[in-house]
Amino acid sequence: MDITLQPVTAENWRNLIQLKVREDQNHFVASNLLSIAESQFGFDDEGHWNSYPFGIYLGDMPVGFLMYALNPAHSRIQAFIMRLMVDEKFQGKGYGRQAMNLLLERFQGDRDIQKVAISYSPENVSAQKLYAELGFIETGEMAGDENLAILNLR
Repeated sequence: MDITLQPVTAENWRNLIQLKVREDQNHFVASNLLSIAESQFGFDDEGHWNSYPFGIYLGDMPVGFLMYALNPAHSRIQAFIMRLMVDEKFQGKGYGRQAMNLLLERFQGDRDIQKVAISYSPENVSAQKLYAELGFIETGEMAGDENLAILNLR
């Protein structure tokens, strides 16, 4: 069964905040509750970035969470993938990769998005491997205390 991305709503946010990564992964990603709260405000960096939170679903069952931000006017990157997590019970089944592929297809269809960025903890080897396989290239820069990688779409 394929996964889908469904917007966070008043009906599903409580289920999404129950999803958790393994305890040894807690320092790699913010909680879904914090992410949903942050999504209401966006952030400013060379213009305003609007945030879009989504649940990752397998049928009707939430298995993960994804959030990205857009700023088509930014000079360097126009999309930033801020969060990707898969619940500990569903890891290792390819759901994170499927979610990323769905999101990247969405970005491919938006001509305003030239480059997509993502950041991750230097210790998160599985994230680095996944993003490299999807075409993200580490820039050597840090976004806070995380490695920054960029995917050129066009």
